Amino acid sequence: MSGQELLRLAGIEKSFGETEVLRGIDLSVQKGEFITILGSSGCGKTTLLRIIAGLEEAGKGRVFLNGLDVTMDEPHKRDVRMVFQNYALFPHMNVEANIGYSLRLKRLSREKIKTETAAALELVKLSGYEKRMPAALSGGQRQRVAVARALVNRPPLLLLDEPLGALDLQLRRQMQLELKRIQQQLGITFIYITHDQEEALTMSDRIAVMRNGVFEQLGSASEVYNRPRTSYVARFVGNANILQGEVVSKTGAKGREILTVGVSGTKVLAASGAKDPEPGEHVALAVRTEYVNFLPPDAGGASGIPARITAKSFTGGQLRISAALTAGGNCEVTASRHGIDSPLEIGDEVLASWQDPEQAVLVEDRE
Repeated sequence: MSGQELLRLAGIEKSFGETEVLRGIDLSVQKGEFITILGSSGCGKTTLLRIIAGLEEAGKGRVFLNGLDVTMDEPHKRDVRMVFQNYALFPHMNVEANIGYSLRLKRLSREKIKTETAAALELVKLSGYEKRMPAALSGGQRQRVAVARALVNRPPLLLLDEPLGALDLQLRRQMQLELKRIQQQLGITFIYITHDQEEALTMSDRIAVMRNGVFEQLGSASEVYNRPRTSYVARFVGNANILQGEVVSKTGAKGREILTVGVSGTKVLAASGAKDPEPGEHVALAVRTEYVNFLPPDAGGASGIPARITAKSFTGGQLRISAALTAGGNCEVTASRHGIDSPLEIGDEVLASWQDPEQAVLVEDRE
């Protein structure tokens, strides 16, 4: 990334009738950055993308591109291109004509159009498909044509609205790598929206987790995954257990404290995260399922929260084991491990634990 700001959103709000869709979005995107807006259906991410593209008017707020206020500019006056989930190819035009359409509108020469179209096809690895019609292409090929059509003008900013949502899992993973390769090769800024956490973690420089028209958290993939700020982010990005407890004591410098927290009558260690609670304060801990260990109660020196195994399930490469906390009411803890089996059986008494205090992070308990 260049460190130069390409896009800035300031206080973007949008309502449809009485329904608030966007509630004050601020965002700064750098040149060459790949940023993903991650959220469930209806959270406002597509509306935000359409406002950036000029396809939707913001109710309040401003949109800046390269330092210029383009809030009231029409889409064709913004140096922005958009790729849609449904491809939006012209069905009566072949691949070459679809990609070169915008170049013809610019009245470029036939030779120039042919050269630029061929370069775009090579970029998406579809050389030789110039004369194919969209109906004769697979879903992945049609999506590559849509990307090539958007990139043929070399826009500084490309917006992608769930472009891989219609593809099967294997092809989607392949296209994730292809899109990241293209973005890095060209140095174009990508703003990508998806509800797929794996896509976001695989591709992004930064992730904005969106919920109910606001950003719940914005940060690097590592920050969002390892230091979620809220219980919603912890559960939406990856799989996490949320445990309720009370701070017993804390040690260490401010902002880097290690806390002793009472959970279901057992003292455990946790990292303070963004919060700075005092002893006696109620807190919520997020612990990723892959960090949880279930130990036998009679293991020498073992410590943890007493629990009883309630379920085992194999989920394509991972074994998930759940246990109810003995003194935790309806609270359950889940552990995930690579493999297909475990000596633990339903009904076994165990101790739920984690190795490092940094693997348990304080979060705001917002569902």
